[in-house]
Amino acid sequence: MVQETRLDVHQLIYPVFVSEKVSDRCDITSMPGIAQLSVSALNAEAKSIAELGISAVLLFGIPEQKDEHASQAYAENGIVQRAICAIKEAAPDLIVITDVCLCEYMSHGHCGVVAAEGGHYHVLNDESVELLVKTAVSHAGAGADIVAPSDMMDGRIGAIRSGLDSHGFTNVPVMSYAAKFSSAFYGPFREAAESAPQFGDRRTYQMDPANALEALREVALDVEEGAELLIVKPGLPYLDVLWRVKERFELPTAVYSVSGEYAMVKSAVKMGWLDEKRAVIEMMTGFRRAGADMLITYWAKDLAHWLTERG
Repeated sequence: MVQETRLDVHQLIYPVFVSEKVSDRCDITSMPGIAQLSVSALNAEAKSIAELGISAVLLFGIPEQKDEHASQAYAENGIVQRAICAIKEAAPDLIVITDVCLCEYMSHGHCGVVAAEGGHYHVLNDESVELLVKTAVSHAGAGADIVAPSDMMDGRIGAIRSGLDSHGFTNVPVMSYAAKFSSAFYGPFREAAESAPQFGDRRTYQMDPANALEALREVALDVEEGAELLIVKPGLPYLDVLWRVKERFELPTAVYSVSGEYAMVKSAVKMGWLDEKRAVIEMMTGFRRAGADMLITYWAKDLAHWLTERG
């Protein structure tokens, strides 16, 4: 009766991986229970997610062909564009949030256009932002309800907001990965999304895990540029950042409980060291207590069942 923090199925966002390379589904070995799906498999998946009462999915695409211009990210008949249509046809009320990034579509696996010079490489910020705008507009045109830029390029929120508005998508919100840290906890995701960098790493554009004040400056810039919703990623190591972001900006804020967090709990459960249901509910309650309005989690379907059981 006096419980301060509550979990609800409507707070959940379920990440979905759709791939041109699979005919039905392909299990992800490092993420038990999660799979890459074909577009044709999305019909049943979307219906089952909606029937559980989950409000939204976060959609990631894996194309058959990659190149140095991420051309399949903004292709009219690209994998995400077709997936949006399939989900909307199967479950019209399910909110479709699309991850707007280039890493899954780049042959080198980085989140932007790369230039090499003297044996070194660097990511070209402004050229990358142009492609991100094209991608966001393409997703909105295919029926996405919300676009979520995850690349961490400077100025991309304002550019995407302007691009959406100029194409008539004024009612499509931008959900920014506003504080996305360069983390050791992304490994399993890179198997799932087939997006590991072919050289170097992403520390030049993702955030230093030691810098909380810088995170607040990054979030402030995104809010100023027009972000309507915010994401803090990862979850467990950044509860302090999540709390500060929610307290300072008072915008709808999500936390992304990432693949490494999922995989390490699954591994402990497999060894008999943890009770999965209790551990996950405790984690999610901690995220909510720290300020998260929305929970992006690979446990969304399990949580929907568990929360129903609790009544």
